[in-house]
Amino acid sequence: MIQSLLIANRGEIACRIIRTAREMGIRTVAVYSDADAKALHVRLADEAVHIGPSAARESYLIGDKIIAAAKEAGAEAIHPGYGFLSENAGFAQSVIDAGLVWVGPKPASITAMGLKDAAKQLMAEAGVPVTPGYMGENQEPAFLAEQAGLIGYPVLIKAVAGGGGKGMRKVDRPEDFLDSLESCQREAASSFGNDIVLIEKWIESPRHIEVQVFGDSYGNVVHLFERDCSLQRRHQKVIEEAPAPGINEATREAVCGAAVRAAQAVHYEGAGRSSSSPTRPKAYAPTAYGSWK
Repeated sequence: MIQSLLIANRGEIACRIIRTAREMGIRTVAVYSDADAKALHVRLADEAVHIGPSAARESYLIGDKIIAAAKEAGAEAIHPGYGFLSENAGFAQSVIDAGLVWVGPKPASITAMGLKDAAKQLMAEAGVPVTPGYMGENQEPAFLAEQAGLIGYPVLIKAVAGGGGKGMRKVDRPEDFLDSLESCQREAASSFGNDIVLIEKWIESPRHIEVQVFGDSYGNVVHLFERDCSLQRRHQKVIEEAPAPGINEATREAVCGAAVRAAQAVHYEGAGRSSSSPTRPKAYAPTAYGSWK
């Protein structure tokens, strides 16, 4: 087992990982920007390394700084948390190439699932239901507006990269589309370094159901049933309830079966979740160290 771990994230998720690592006897290293110099995760970790200015694109989103921090602090492994670089296959590969342990899915799996547009196409081929919409390469605003009209309002503009509710805008009327698109792309570029979006049909009164999955290196995938994450504020989950209330066994079997097929389609290894609301499984590493505590 590794003896030291750098958490390439901040805030609540970094604190979770630090607490779990400490229980396992693993030394932890935090990274922080100017804005986070006095943050709780910095104080909880055994060591902390400064990685740059407050803006995430100048600190937490620069993989070379994260790897350099790990080497400086003598960390053996890097845990990405969620958001930031957690779904960046290039970063995952760079961590491995640097001789460090990557706590997360293989880079190839992240590549397959890291961008929502490609992931939706792959999931559709694997027989996993996806929300209808546009997920092509043409990002011209006028063309995207035309596609939104063909899909039918209301629609959801969604960044293909990242997660956590960033880079998403619901649009109810055609006259609001271009302003919403510009706002969404600006937020996506700032948060994920990628302003490409897709357009989905807005589903009225949906439920956000996630399934916990685990895969091994032999192609075996199992699920640990589902949880309801529908109660959210600003696209951020407030409560996760398991098992999901009000779901009959037939629906539960269908949802969990689709989650397993999704993980198998990308040869997923480790712990992750498959979500019915973002319409794709997530390359989601935090459960690797039990940090769902």
